[in-house]
This record gives sequence, C-alpha cells and structure tokens, in this order.
Amino acid sequence: MAELERLTITMPGEMVAVVKAAVAEGDYASTSEVVREALRDWKIKRAIQHEEIAALKADIDKGLADVAAGRLTEFNADRIVERGSKLLAARKPSA
Repeated sequence: MAELERLTITMPGEMVAVVKAAVAEGDYASTSEVVREALRDWKIKRAIQHEEIAALKADIDKGLADVAAGRLTEFNADRIVERGSKLLAARKPSA
C-alpha cells in the first residue's frame, strides 16, 4: 500500500454534511474514503478534459492548415456557431 500522508482540508458546512451522511449511511467507512474517491473521480475527469482539449487543438490546427492550403471553400460563422451549439446540447444530460 502507498505511504499515507495526513492532510487537513477546509470545506463549506454543506459539503461536510454530505460527506458525513455518506459515512453515516454506510456507503463509506470513513470521511477519508469519501474524499479519496472524489479525488480519483476528479483525476479521471481532468484527464478526459485534457484529452478533449488536445483533440480540439488538433482540429483547430487542421482547420488552420486547410485555410493556409486554400482548401477552404466557404466560411459561415453562423452555421459554425449553430453546429457547435447543437453538439454541446447533445452532450448535456437532459433534466
């Protein structure tokens, strides 16, 4: 097992209540377990965000290369914004 280090954190009362409730309900054995799982999830989410940003940068670079090579046939900013809005809406979970 990895070496453990004690860390003191400060959080709003509402978050503390959620953490303590998870332990009280038996979902976790300790508040430390709750925080460790939250950090593991955050680490995964952050890695995914970095991958998405890298892919976006690659798409932008490809687009700029297309412009530089004269492969651009039409530029319609409204259509681009509309398409982006639809893609973003499709990614958001419905309420």
